[in-house]
Amino acid sequence: MSWALFHRSARTQPLWLATASGAALMACPVAAQQTVEPPVVQAPQGQPDLQDRDVSAVAVDAPAPKSDEQVGFAADNLNYDTDSEIVVAEGNVEMKRDAVQMRADRVTWNRKTGEVVAEGDVALKNPEGDTAYGDRIVLTDTLRDGVVENMLVVLDNGARLAAVKGTRFDNGNIELENAAYTPCPVEDGSGCPKKPTWQIRAVRVIYDRAHNKVRYKGARVEIFGLPLIPLPGLSHPANSEAGSGLLVPEIRLDRTNGFEIAVPYYLRLATDRDITITPHLYTESVPMIEGEFRALTDIGSFRINGYATHSSVVPVSGQVIDPNRQFRGYLESAGKFQFDPRWSLSYSGRITTDRTFMRRYDISRDDRLRSTFELERIGGQSYLSIAGWATQTLRANDAQGQQPIALPIIDYRQRLADPLLGGQIELQLNTLAIARTAGQDTQRAFAGATWNLRGLTGLGQEVVLTAMVRGDVYHSDENLLTAIPGYRGKSGWEGRGIAAVAADMRWPFIGEFLGGTQTLTPRVQIVATPSLKNLDIPNEDSRAFDLEDSNLFAINRFNGYDRFEDGARITYGFEWNFSRPGLNINSIIGQSYRLSDKPSLFPDGTGLTDRTSDIVGRTTIAYKDFLRLTHRFRLDKDNLAVRRNEIDATIGSRSTYAVLGYSRLNRDILLLGEDLQDREEVRAGGRVAFAKNWSIFGSAIVDLTRKSDDPLGVADGFDPIRHRLGLAYDDECLSIALTWRRDYIDTGDARRGNSFSFRIAFRNLGF
Repeated sequence: MSWALFHRSARTQPLWLATASGAALMACPVAAQQTVEPPVVQAPQGQPDLQDRDVSAVAVDAPAPKSDEQVGFAADNLNYDTDSEIVVAEGNVEMKRDAVQMRADRVTWNRKTGEVVAEGDVALKNPEGDTAYGDRIVLTDTLRDGVVENMLVVLDNGARLAAVKGTRFDNGNIELENAAYTPCPVEDGSGCPKKPTWQIRAVRVIYDRAHNKVRYKGARVEIFGLPLIPLPGLSHPANSEAGSGLLVPEIRLDRTNGFEIAVPYYLRLATDRDITITPHLYTESVPMIEGEFRALTDIGSFRINGYATHSSVVPVSGQVIDPNRQFRGYLESAGKFQFDPRWSLSYSGRITTDRTFMRRYDISRDDRLRSTFELERIGGQSYLSIAGWATQTLRANDAQGQQPIALPIIDYRQRLADPLLGGQIELQLNTLAIARTAGQDTQRAFAGATWNLRGLTGLGQEVVLTAMVRGDVYHSDENLLTAIPGYRGKSGWEGRGIAAVAADMRWPFIGEFLGGTQTLTPRVQIVATPSLKNLDIPNEDSRAFDLEDSNLFAINRFNGYDRFEDGARITYGFEWNFSRPGLNINSIIGQSYRLSDKPSLFPDGTGLTDRTSDIVGRTTIAYKDFLRLTHRFRLDKDNLAVRRNEIDATIGSRSTYAVLGYSRLNRDILLLGEDLQDREEVRAGGRVAFAKNWSIFGSAIVDLTRKSDDPLGVADGFDPIRHRLGLAYDDECLSIALTWRRDYIDTGDARRGNSFSFRIAFRNLGF
């Protein structure tokens, strides 16, 4: 028998029957099929089964039909009754028509009515990649529409629809009765069946293929098999793409606002933009509305997020000045655009109506809000930045009028190869304008050039020679409004010329040690700069200095441009590195000595006041992915007292870990109006996985600062600032977290006390 349309079984089948059956299958007209209604099948009682069915693969051996009006057919046995025109195929039956494929143990086809009944481990796959399984399917000979008993549909993205009874229509839509839906796996890592983490059960489910939607009637969510959340009117996309609708609510309870429920509504405007609107309802406060707009353009993306309410304002002091309600809110936006491979624009903006709004509603704990923009051009050997920024202070004792507004900030750099000595030259142009509404205004411009030459000696020493020149021009007014005299500079126009030369030498020694490799690198640097009139220049960007390992060998150890360390000095130290499989230890220690006795610009306590500096160092230990520890320190040059001591450690695996931090600043710096006061703090956090997918997490911050360290502070030895403790469940399909947090500090109308939050996220639900 020909394989063109049939696979002939070894069992006896008359050749004329096979030939007649083939002709019948070839001649089946589409027009006749369109008048046939899908027959109704009485659905059996039971529960929908989402588990995999033990069936063979969908049709692969049946020959492809030559036209949409033909059916490719293969079976072990075939019987055809010419009087009733009924074809019965048994044993590995496979059918193909118009890219629709079906396999079953037995198929009965009535050519007069167009009814096809498939029985026994039936699998039906459509052109879109979805596969429907059932015990018995009654459909038309288009193989597209019909009724299925004990139905399971596996969508092409892995999600599943199951029902006691299902009707499949020619347009691809599916209607299920007594149904369930889940995107979660139904097998564990060993391939054994398991119940999905969550599923949606419903009286009726409608799968709309044209709109890629799944709609429910009488729906509820079952989590771990427990019916917990009713979902009237639920619908969602049938794949991972986002779709409009209500999102999972967020629940919180705190002392300030009472019980809170936030119900986000997601509106998909287009494939490249959407809006989320979230009403926040409170038992102890008036409602608040939140909105977020996101957009993706051809050259970049941006988002806008805002909060708004109408309530009384409590200042940071905690006393109600005006009990009348007024508009309160917060607005932020950020975005980045790439115009071409070289030009880009990025921005971020943040603003709030008052100093306590964000803490009151637990939006953010930042004490400053900064808005920025930057236009950049990055070339092969050049760089241009045009930027600006402004700051809104939320601190109790900071005057907003003293906050700087920088506009514009222009920085241009060009690298050139040195044709004479083989080094590299970098040219720089920079300008900055700072304005204040009730403070000092400063404008600055400079031009400079830096030459670097790196070479290796015959003994393996690495030598870097540096020379730089720079010319500065400043203009300032309202200088007396700056509280710290050393930051004011002289009013009017001031100029300054800077020149510096430096030689930096490293000499690495490498050898074997404890089964690994160690490298000991002594380092010596000499820097010389003529005397500069630094105090005549306003200081806007070189404040809050502290000596540490990152700036010990810098040519200018001040941050920023407004201060430049003059005189001559020598800096010395060494770096040690040990490495073996799974373990790396890196340590650096150093000190500097000024060759001149000119008074230092650095404040007392920074470690650079005297000719000999304090000793600074850092050690980093990394062991596989289990441990990373960093220790930074500064020791007093006279008595080796610890002036700075910082430890940060991460220990553990991805599921169970601890994050520890300790910082101690003992600098005895006089009050300068900057963040230079002595303080001591400990931080701890971590997560412990105690069962599969379950974990406990927590964190705490404790202020250990004593009155003797900071007389103006409120801490006195041991004052908790904040801690939290929570329980979480996470798998590939569901995330649940219950968190308790306690704050110990009042900030305006954000009062100290306990807060509780509950979060649940259904993953793979289309949003």
